[in-house]
Amino acid sequence: MFYMFMYMYIMSLFSLMLIRKHIFLCLLSLEFVVVSLLLMLMYYFCLFFSSLYIMVILMVFFVCEGVLGLSVMVSMIRCYGNDYLNSLSLW
Repeated sequence: MFYMFMYMYIMSLFSLMLIRKHIFLCLLSLEFVVVSLLLMLMYYFCLFFSSLYIMVILMVFFVCEGVLGLSVMVSMIRCYGNDYLNSLSLW
């Protein structure tokens, strides 16, 4: 079971490295990384600890991360008109 979660994590990191055109696809890959980490931690906490309060705290942080990513994407679409990462000028 743990190997399946590790495979999900590695594939999500691989997709995050490959998909670099749209910010929405990057955010979707990043959320897949977060979900795989959450599943791995939940599996670990269910095996070794009886308390799952830390999972609630982690889920709150992960939701805040997702909301911040979506707000950055919305503000980028309003400013630039698209969600291409190439339209950002970093110079």
